[in-house]
Formats: sequence, structure tokens, C-alpha cells
Amino acid sequence: MATEFTDKNFKEEVLESDKVVLVDFWAPWCGPCQMMGPIINDLALEMGEGFKIGKLNVDENSECASEYAIMSIPAIKIFKNGKVVKELVGVQNKDALKEELKKL
Repeated sequence: MATEFTDKNFKEEVLESDKVVLVDFWAPWCGPCQMMGPIINDLALEMGEGFKIGKLNVDENSECASEYAIMSIPAIKIFKNGKVVKELVGVQNKDALKEELKKL
């Protein structure tokens, strides 16, 4: 299951993680975000060992949303060593996300 990231745990869970971290910035009212939800959960189950995969609700965590200038959702950012190394906007397919993670 995907990890739930928040303003409170973002630094520890994402920025200080020794794993590559995929963050899905989403909101409950966003239709395309609802489509991404099961994809992110499946990805977390399949890739969970070597990576950290989770979601951040932008409505409940405005600090992170504004810090990373989230304008359109779903927005996916992949972090490595605390830095954003890849950004994707819109619905992504699971295989494409797996490929991006494997590159890192």
C-alpha cells in the first residue's frame, strides 16, 4: 500500500530517505487523481522493496504543495537524495512509472 505523506512527515519520509521516493500529489475532488490512486497502490506493492511510493493530499498539506509549486494535479515527483529528479503531470501508466524508477 502507498505511504501517506504529509507536511509533518515529508522531510523525514521523503527528503531524508535513503531510497528513491515517488510522490503522487493529489486531491480527493480530482477525477484524474482518482484514476491514479489504484496505479500508485499497485506500484507500491510491486516496487515497494527498493523504493518508497506514496501520496500527498494537496488540500490537507498546503505547505508541501506550495513549496513544490503544484499547479496541476495529479503531479508526480520522484526524489533522490532529497532532490526532485523527475517530474510528471497528469495520469501516468504504471509501466511508464516503473521504467522511470528503474532508471534511477
